[in-house]
Amino acid sequence: MSTIDLREVDRVEILTLQDNTIDLTQQDNSEVIQRAMPLVGLEVKNSILAEHGFSSLVTVTEGEASRCMLFDFGFSEHGAAFNADALGADLTRVESMALSHGHLDHVGGIHELVKRTGKTDVPLVLHPAAFRNPRFLKISDDFKLIFPAFTREKAESAGAAVVDTEQPYAMLDHAGAFLGQIPRTTAFEKGAPNLYCEIDGQEQQDPFDDDSAIVFNVKGKGLVVLSGCAHAGIVNTVAHAKEVTGVDKVMAVMGGFHLSGMDVDTVIQPTIDALKAVNPTYIVPTHCTGRQAIQMIEKEMPDSFVLNMSGTKLTFSA
Repeated sequence: MSTIDLREVDRVEILTLQDNTIDLTQQDNSEVIQRAMPLVGLEVKNSILAEHGFSSLVTVTEGEASRCMLFDFGFSEHGAAFNADALGADLTRVESMALSHGHLDHVGGIHELVKRTGKTDVPLVLHPAAFRNPRFLKISDDFKLIFPAFTREKAESAGAAVVDTEQPYAMLDHAGAFLGQIPRTTAFEKGAPNLYCEIDGQEQQDPFDDDSAIVFNVKGKGLVVLSGCAHAGIVNTVAHAKEVTGVDKVMAVMGGFHLSGMDVDTVIQPTIDALKAVNPTYIVPTHCTGRQAIQMIEKEMPDSFVLNMSGTKLTFSA
């Protein structure tokens, strides 16, 4: 397995361009949390959209220099881009992109977001299996809900220069990294039993070997791990991030943990127990984690828990 020499940075800012929820009256701003404001001037008329999807703009800062990248692109063609406009996010600063996996709720807005970068050759790092098709939600042998195909042609037509890799891949000149294919090591993270695909013409439970995440290293504080859906398992993802970077301390674990609808005793509770053992300073479940799992994480990790939503900017500083 490849390892990455990850540079320490002074600050990692994650601006959520799309998540499943929005509450413009949250009023819990702090040094870490900045919520979207519903204001244009002094008028309350700025809307932020929530959709079943995830997209984020990540800014890393070393000294006076900052670098930007996009991670995932949300569900609809317009949702994440609408929020980027409403939030005044400057996407022209984006110099690279990464994709967690090839499902629609993470790739749907790629055309509009890349358009706002003003560029036509933005590197997009992903696992080659992100282009696997067909993929579907299997209700029964006779009833399947098909996910729209994500293809290399769609990515390139959006203005992305595809970089496909199964191995960890340095980004932003080693200020961050794409984790590549994540080994499955835990006994309780077995993927989603109703999500299927075809491989070599054979129908099977989707192995999600394309599922990945990105990681950063905040000086003196440890890793910031950001997942899309963590179909590989969020505990597996964090363990792989540690192994790839050689950094054991974890500052933040953020992203979709895909615990929605999972069994409490055999999946959710073991996941929470393992995350408590990781002991991150911040735990930020998003998107597909599921209401029950999020409530349990908040109850069992109250000092670490951060509620995320569309339009929220989280700042993890040295």
